[in-house]
Amino acid sequence: MYLKKVEGPRCVTLPDGKVMSRADLPDTGTKRWVASRKAAVVRGVAYGLITQEEALELYGLSEEEFGEWVSAATLHGIDALKATAVQKYRQPEGESAKNFS
Repeated sequence: MYLKKVEGPRCVTLPDGKVMSRADLPDTGTKRWVASRKAAVVRGVAYGLITQEEALELYGLSEEEFGEWVSAATLHGIDALKATAVQKYRQPEGESAKNFS
């Protein structure tokens, strides 16, 4: 079996005891960002599977977009990452988000 050489860990253990590996991250060609894919990237960065810079580069995200995902997940949970929940969970202007990690 061949394992591709990667920087950083191949898998991490999440607080609930589940193991997350790089295979659990979305495909780098992802165009349709559903809540579960956004959550996987946020978790991957928060628990050290990949760096934020690596996530931005791999998925073609801006810092602002990724920051919104982290803020929404931190303040309101994974449901806030759904496109239909944007109005419901929108952060009031001037209020800062907590760190997800």
